[in-house]
Amino acid sequence: MADLSNKTVAILTEEGFEQVELTSPLEALKEAGATVHVISPEGGEIKAWDQTNWGITINADKKLEDANPDDYDALVLPGGVLNPDKLRQHKDAVAFVSAFLDEGKPVAAICHGPQTLIETGMISGRTMTSYPSLKTDLKNAGVNWVDEEVVADKGLVTSRTPKDLPAFNKKMIEEILEGKHQVPEVHHSPGEEIL
Repeated sequence: MADLSNKTVAILTEEGFEQVELTSPLEALKEAGATVHVISPEGGEIKAWDQTNWGITINADKKLEDANPDDYDALVLPGGVLNPDKLRQHKDAVAFVSAFLDEGKPVAAICHGPQTLIETGMISGRTMTSYPSLKTDLKNAGVNWVDEEVVADKGLVTSRTPKDLPAFNKKMIEEILEGKHQVPEVHHSPGEEIL
């Protein structure tokens, strides 16, 4: 079994994350020995969305303003319709995500999670997947979008839906074990407006 006992992973989320898309990767990372911090812009309690209704409430380990990307080896972005839509409008959340892409650290995003990645302006030329409704948005951001259960592109791991979680978790752990990846040169500064 993979040993991530020397790795610290951030899960960045807002209210309305798809419950299993946070709880399943969290469990997989902890089973592999990683230290995991759930981070949210507001801190405190965050409510999950569970398929068709509100789900569990979890406590964030850290407030975004108190979290430093340098302290983490990898980042996980759960989906849910509400969560990424809120995160992508939060300048500090986008800057936090951008820091991982900039350093070539593993980033794993599932379902609607890649919406936040679009906002960074740093995914052009990457091969990714997502929930089908994001296909056009990702293509417009310069992504080579494919319909596969899990895609890994230089440490960027993406999957489509909760049914892909076993493959997603496995690939996420592999990429975290590999560590930093060589990233394509991107001419963009974090926080820059994407038109």
